[in-house]
Amino acid sequence: MDDRGAMAEALIQARTAAAHDDVPVGAVVVAPDGRIVGRGHNRREIDGDPTAHAEVLALREAAAHQGTWRLDGHTLVVTLEPCIMCAGALLAARIPRLVIGAWDEKAGATGSQWEVVRDARLGSQVEVVSGIGANESAALLRAFFENRRGSSRS
Repeated sequence: MDDRGAMAEALIQARTAAAHDDVPVGAVVVAPDGRIVGRGHNRREIDGDPTAHAEVLALREAAAHQGTWRLDGHTLVVTLEPCIMCAGALLAARIPRLVIGAWDEKAGATGSQWEVVRDARLGSQVEVVSGIGANESAALLRAFFENRRGSSRS
């Protein structure tokens, strides 16, 4: 599966998060052979778990599917740039490649605010590909937060 196809799957996950009134972020993990082996969407609200970010859930599913926590050669595809926690999880899983939809100008840890995944002190150099599905990802987030602001005024 190519990056655009994987991002389409991540966007489906993001829409699922929005349906559960959570920030619409979706992620998939793609194995070296192109198969999706992990899927996740934000579940913080529904699970009451502050660590239930899309990336973490997709990584957990991929590790369970592959039978190992080492996801060498895999790609993480996510609709919104990962935060510090998720960037750390991606490094812990040994993911060498990250595909991002929209940048997170407030809390992004893979290029916008911080460079966690390319910090030489950590000894890893994750390839970061940005802009795949950026417009769709940003539109989902914008609509979600506009709706939230509108309902808080009522």
